[in-house]
Amino acid sequence: MEIGIYGLGRMGANMAVRLARGGHRVVASNRSAGPVAEAAAHGAEPAYTLEEMVAKLQERPRIVWLMVPSGQVTDEALHHAMSLLAPGDIIVDGGNSNYKDTQRRAAEVQAAGKHMLDCGTSGGIWGLTVGYSLMIGGEYPIYQHCEPIFKTLAPENGYGYMGTHGAGHFVKMVHNGVEYGMLQAYGEGFEILEKSQFNLDLREVTRVWQHGSVVRSWLLDLAALAFEKSPNLEDIRGYVEDSGEGRWTVQAAIDESVPAPVITLSLLARFASRQDESFSAKVIAALRNEFGGHAVTYETGERGGQRNQA
Repeated sequence: MEIGIYGLGRMGANMAVRLARGGHRVVASNRSAGPVAEAAAHGAEPAYTLEEMVAKLQERPRIVWLMVPSGQVTDEALHHAMSLLAPGDIIVDGGNSNYKDTQRRAAEVQAAGKHMLDCGTSGGIWGLTVGYSLMIGGEYPIYQHCEPIFKTLAPENGYGYMGTHGAGHFVKMVHNGVEYGMLQAYGEGFEILEKSQFNLDLREVTRVWQHGSVVRSWLLDLAALAFEKSPNLEDIRGYVEDSGEGRWTVQAAIDESVPAPVITLSLLARFASRQDESFSAKVIAALRNEFGGHAVTYETGERGGQRNQA
């Protein structure tokens, strides 16, 4: 098939290459020129503007796949693409958009006589070699038309139709919420091991867990790679960002009255990781000192306390 991919970041660039290697005609474009030239070196046809990309697409209906950051950037790219496409053409949003935004955008696209699919995409930097997990929402006949693209991007059984507009991004949102909880559990478990009385080799622990254990997973395989590079992760600062999906998953749980304590607490743990000095921890330390005389560590490094008179 023929497809235009707009947005050649870490995911979009590799997707363009995987599709080109799979025999599709890929027209690749990006806001900056460097990634376009890189994609062209791996088999894609370069286009240095969105206008040029759409003009180079010859098959009808034309398919434009957006791989840009969520929010306003997606809105701008979507509206720009809509202005260039004809009725019947297809826009695929493969980014991590909020499903509510997707539902709004799909209504706009349909009102203009065009079609839209939302494709939750998982696979990260490994997707080029092992494929991407694709969760797709929108009109089913449009999904069927684009299926050869999904089949090339995904590993065997790695893609599927989730339902109407927004369903693909909703499923991907919850996928990332689950990921938050899994990452937090691994992080806490390895910290307990690292701080124990035993001089444990975390690389060896991980190796054993990778074979036959009920906690084996791709994330554990990646942990093994990380410990191989840095056995105690001494070069890594414990600062963890979030890209929004965890927050949206927690909000969906609240809206649906679903108790989701693990995902919620894993999100809050990420917030805590960004504090060089937690004021709430200071308050707790001060209160423990006041009611129980528990020792306090001061900015000078000194420790002190007072006797509990209660």
